[in-house]
Parts: sequence; structure tokens; C-alpha cells
Amino acid sequence: MEDRTPLRLAVAQPPCVPLDVAENARSHAVAVRAARARLVVFPELSLTGYELAAPVVSVDDPRLAPLVEACAETGTLALAGAPVAGEHIAMLAVTGDGVAVAYRKVWLGDAEARRFRPGDAPAVCDVDGWRVGLAICKDTGVAAHAARTAALGIDVYAAGVLESAGDASVIDQRAHRVATTHRVWVVVASFAGSTGGGYTEAAGRSGIWASDGEVYARAGIDPGESITASID
Repeated sequence: MEDRTPLRLAVAQPPCVPLDVAENARSHAVAVRAARARLVVFPELSLTGYELAAPVVSVDDPRLAPLVEACAETGTLALAGAPVAGEHIAMLAVTGDGVAVAYRKVWLGDAEARRFRPGDAPAVCDVDGWRVGLAICKDTGVAAHAARTAALGIDVYAAGVLESAGDASVIDQRAHRVATTHRVWVVVASFAGSTGGGYTEAAGRSGIWASDGEVYARAGIDPGESITASID
């Protein structure tokens, strides 16, 4: 689309307090205000930590109010992770107007499948004419998921993930493969620090990859880091 404006986007790896949705929503709000981006992507289950027994988070949960307010102030669409009704691992779309479930993870890990159900379809959100395909962690390693999502016509493949520090290279390998196979930008928000669920040291290194597979921007390994970029 020739007349669309550049998309300013960010990936954030906020500090996480396991099971404390209120505190995590406040940390997300800090990240949104700092990024001043149109789109901010957060890691898998970012609002609860990787706690597979965490209670579901409803779209009208009052604890999310600080994040909604931050999005209202900055004009941001935030994609945050949480368990939702129906027993799904989901990506929530948060704007100044409120919260909606944007996507439900299709490809579950073995431990996740003991509680959660897979989503039934890929999903795309439109951000000012940019079509953003959505993914959560294991989805990014399944070629069929990227192919089905790309078939919907996307410019960006956005994922929230969690990998241990020892598996940081997995993030790069998957992002490079999706970018070069489908010729799309890839943005990955990766947990950093301790996230609950036995992950005492997550990988961090959230990144943005250009459609040729080259790293465009990269965060470090510390909680609280984020990166921004404008793509056109």
C-alpha cells in the first residue's frame, strides 16, 4: 500500500512478577510510554508470567486499566500475553478503547496441552494499513503456521515468546526462517529474567528482523529493555 505511513513498532521484555497481573500491567504501561510506538509487542504470557496454572484474565479485568490508559495516551496497540477463557494461551490486543482477544496459540507445548486447548486459526490485525500476523512461541517453529498466516497477506509477523537463556539461538533461527521464506518483517518479544514456571533465566534478546532475514534491531538480556524501529 503506497500511501500508508511508516509503522513505528517496539518489542518489550518487561520485568515480570509471576501471577501478579496488576504489577505486570503497570510494567507494561511503563514500557508503552517509553516506546511511544504505534505497536508494542510483549512476550508469551507476559501478564501472568509462565505460570500454567494461572487464572484466566478477562478482557474487562480492572487490573489492566493502567495499560489501557497508557495506550490511550500514546495511541498504541499493545499485544500482551495472558491465559483466557476457553483455556487458551492468548495474545490480547490492548488500545485506549479497551481489551480484546486478538489470537489464541495454535501449537502448544506438551506441558501446556495438559491444561490449554489450541486455537483453531491464524490471525491478523490491521495497524494503519499494515497487516500484522500473530504468533506465540512454539507457533514460530512450525512452518505450517507461518505459511497459513502469510497466506492471509501480511507485512509483519509478530510473536511473543519464551525461551531459556541456553536456547536463545532458537529465536534467531526461527525469525530468520520466517522472514526469508515469506519476505516479511519479523518482530519477536522474548521474556528476560525470571518468569515463573521454572524459568529462572529467560533468553531476552528480543529483536526485529528485516524481510531479508537480517537483524534490524536487538535488545539485550536484561528485564526492562525494549527496542523500537520505524519500518516502511
